[in-house]
Amino acid sequence: MKNKVVIAGAAIVDILVSPAEPDVFQTGSYPAETIHMSVGGDALNEATILSKLGVDVRLETVIGGDMAGEMLWNHCRQTGIEINTRCKRKEMDTGINVVLVKKDGERVFLTNPHGSLRKLSPGDIMLPFPEDAGILCFASIFVFPMINDAEMASIFRQAKSQGMTVCADMTKCKNGETAADIAESLKLIDYLMPNKEEAMLVTQGSSVEEAAKCLLDAGVQNVVIKCGADGCFVKNKECEMWITAEKDVVCVDTTGAGDSFAAGFIYGLHQGFSLEACAKYANQCGAKSVARIGAADWSFQNDN
Repeated sequence: MKNKVVIAGAAIVDILVSPAEPDVFQTGSYPAETIHMSVGGDALNEATILSKLGVDVRLETVIGGDMAGEMLWNHCRQTGIEINTRCKRKEMDTGINVVLVKKDGERVFLTNPHGSLRKLSPGDIMLPFPEDAGILCFASIFVFPMINDAEMASIFRQAKSQGMTVCADMTKCKNGETAADIAESLKLIDYLMPNKEEAMLVTQGSSVEEAAKCLLDAGVQNVVIKCGADGCFVKNKECEMWITAEKDVVCVDTTGAGDSFAAGFIYGLHQGFSLEACAKYANQCGAKSVARIGAADWSFQNDN
């Protein structure tokens, strides 16, 4: 059995401030109700949730040799996430995001462009993948400027040669890229999980359905588009379906909701769920995420 899941992407520290409205910049001191530190970054969020759900996870990332990096390293060790010492870079600052969360749960980020957030390169991902790895998730397309389409496709091709299922998340395209600019990689993806805005930007589609069709036509086997309160839209060559969102969810913080969705979907794949069941479980994980401050903190709620 190939039980391990490999997650490649960013691992950072999040400092979340809630609530933070525009007048935060108009006073010398702002009385936020919550200032909360947690792990963050697309890959580490997904790895944390999967590990807490009992999945054997390996994380491919880069972190600095500073205090924040030690925090992330210790978190992985304590959570049971497999991570190699080669990911540590003494000369690098670990990425730290300040997340300003508004009263409606939406947020804006203050990021350090010189930190580890966008520093992952092809050489940082250990190949070949472990023999017991069955799923690779690349989190996320367009985050890492040092990994272009050809290099990303090479990583995916290695995974496919080992019989692995290839999943990928996505962020907004940074420089007006279209699906044609990542065509080589898209042909190798079994499950792609962009949100509505990301999918429509990269395809230049006018609707979720049109964007999904474009991505499918580009070679993706299964397109899963996250649509927030509207649930998600799933399409492959055999079927398409809307999966409704969880009801009566009080949104506190949307940070990492997409990562929680992706982790839930991957967990479903790992457990052998049907496509519809994977999407439903992903919606549930996303709903649990927005109900709490912090991207992956909900996955610790049964501790103690």
